[in-house]
Amino acid sequence: MKRRTFCLGALFTAAAPALPAIAEPIRGTLYKDPQCGCCEGYASYLRQNGFTIDIKPTHDLAEISQNAGVPSQLQGCHTMFLGDYVVDGHVPVNVIRKLLSERPQIAGITLPGMPTGSPGMTGSKVAPFTIYAVTKNGAAPTVYAVE
Repeated sequence: MKRRTFCLGALFTAAAPALPAIAEPIRGTLYKDPQCGCCEGYASYLRQNGFTIDIKPTHDLAEISQNAGVPSQLQGCHTMFLGDYVVDGHVPVNVIRKLLSERPQIAGITLPGMPTGSPGMTGSKVAPFTIYAVTKNGAAPTVYAVE
């Protein structure tokens, strides 16, 4: 190889933009009632948005949510764990990404019930979704996001 060819190659390589790093998928475990179909729809929605989700059917969903810090009146249809956080219910992916990027000192977030038009649910969205932040120390839940 000639010195000139080597120098030109080195120059173009240094000037080339760096390739973006490939992000690792976000891994989670979703606990759901064995007979619930909308939970499968929610897991599919998450997978379409780059998450890797393991599904675990259980008959102890209320207990799992309660132990994770989600009060019974704010529990959703399923409970998912992403790292140190709990995500209860049909929470939109952009709110989950916000949680994981901000890393607040909370147990997690919840979208209570099974709102029509939420990810994994049928129908059209009829009202904004209020997502609550929950703690394990029993502090009153606060609004984390409104979608």
